[in-house]
Amino acid sequence: MAADTHEMTIAETGMPGEVLPEHGVGPRSFAWWGMVWLIATEATLFALLLASYFYLRFRSPHWPPEPIEAPELMLPLIMTAILWSSSIPVHIAEKGIEKGNQKRLRWGLALGWLLGAIFFVITVGIEWPETLHSHFTPRTNAYGSMFFTVTGFHLSHVLVGLSVSAFTQVRAWQGAFDEKKHVSVQNFAMYWHFVDVVWLFVLLSIYVSPHF
Repeated sequence: MAADTHEMTIAETGMPGEVLPEHGVGPRSFAWWGMVWLIATEATLFALLLASYFYLRFRSPHWPPEPIEAPELMLPLIMTAILWSSSIPVHIAEKGIEKGNQKRLRWGLALGWLLGAIFFVITVGIEWPETLHSHFTPRTNAYGSMFFTVTGFHLSHVLVGLSVSAFTQVRAWQGAFDEKKHVSVQNFAMYWHFVDVVWLFVLLSIYVSPHF
């Protein structure tokens, strides 16, 4: 009778064998939702910065203020192609580990990191020095301040992404991820794609809009 009662309890409650998953990915993971809210917060900050930029622009009779000329587009477009290309191997890495493919994960992350690092180096090694030496500085006027604030804020996110990627790569080479446990890879991929999408708005606002 006791055994029957025990079996009835199991049948009614369904408790034995029903445990919380040890590892969650996607919306089942609190870490995933944490990244979603972080991205939402950062997106708001970027929106406020760009709103400030356009507020100053429409309050000014000339933009950029004379004698500053509108930014050249060739180098930013090259940088755009490099940065956006980095999302492809990152996406391949994420989809690879979803199928348990360690090789695609490792080399996808590595190639994405390399392209992001090239973008970073071009910005701090070529674009900013040329701008500082021949055009304006953050202290020249409101335009100069906004130019370096917005591009610098974006570049800081690129640097954070490169750091997170490096950490994720170390963990990947240690075999920390598989098809059931890879929320860290998902979170990094989400963050990196966010950085690339934000660059579209930076490109259109800071580099393209002054030409119109």
